[in-house]
Amino acid sequence: MGALETAREAAAALGAERMRRGGLELEGSEPEFAFDRAGRVRSVHVPEQTESHRLIEHLMIAANEQVATLLAERGEPTLYRVHEEPDPQRVERLVAALASLGVPTPPLPEQLSPSQAGELVGLISQAVERYVRAGGRGKRAFASLILRSLKQAHYSPRNIGHAGLRSPRYCHFTSPIRRYPDLVCHRALLATIGAGEHGPDSADLGELGQWTSLREREAVDVERAADDITRCFLLARQNDERTWEGEVVGLIRCRRVRRVRGRLRGAAGGAASAWRAPRSGAGRAGRGRTTPFGGRLVGAQRGANDSARHAWWRHDPAGRPDSRSRAGIEAVRGRVDLELA
Repeated sequence: MGALETAREAAAALGAERMRRGGLELEGSEPEFAFDRAGRVRSVHVPEQTESHRLIEHLMIAANEQVATLLAERGEPTLYRVHEEPDPQRVERLVAALASLGVPTPPLPEQLSPSQAGELVGLISQAVERYVRAGGRGKRAFASLILRSLKQAHYSPRNIGHAGLRSPRYCHFTSPIRRYPDLVCHRALLATIGAGEHGPDSADLGELGQWTSLREREAVDVERAADDITRCFLLARQNDERTWEGEVVGLIRCRRVRRVRGRLRGAAGGAASAWRAPRSGAGRAGRGRTTPFGGRLVGAQRGANDSARHAWWRHDPAGRPDSRSRAGIEAVRGRVDLELA
């Protein structure tokens, strides 16, 4: 058996064990942009997750777990990647929201503890993934709902486990060229195996964990903003008529947030009397009709001049036009505002 086939079988076994433990099943892809020689964005592509991606992911998670386990057993100070159990009330609201959208979810116990809530979220994510594969809609919308029910993972010298992975010990070890906590774990591991490296000072790790967690969140915000701005510049350059599909990914007060094939986020606004979101934050709007969270949208862009570029939208859950909207593009702000026509 070749090395690749061995890795494939190992990754499959690791993935199955992770699902058995109730680990989260959420797939995501980052957009890839292409630019011309003048530095202007030319196209965007969101790659699909393949077996190769999952193989690498499972093996990297296994490596991180093994390093964290060794450091914990040896008592070597380091930074762990920790993820606290979710708040039971937030998981209950998640189940209610998904149920209102017709998504099958596991039954809730009468009294839900944080540990049970963590296990339940993993099972919910697996059920949602099956629902999405069967129906072909809601992948990003439902993933967004699940993520909002969770607490943020962060770095800490105190190991409390990783709820999302259902892992008792976890660290970031595999990317020392781009993350400082991975470098800390490398130094700790080299010190543990006697490779001539001084381990990190435990007195500094508390502050270092807070600092790297904050820097990580700031970097994510910058990356998302850059992606939004680049998408908007791309949309503003396109004069030709075209159509695309998207889905409702969120409701914010009286606005519906929409994503077009993972490439563009916009918001459709209206008077409070026209658009009323339920307390669950999922799916139902005013004007006597339902706007399905995760529902399909079809948009058509019309040609425009340089001073004003607009896109026309219509909500189309079952192949029938429902409403049409106009989008004003503010590329430098990474913003597309949709107004009901």
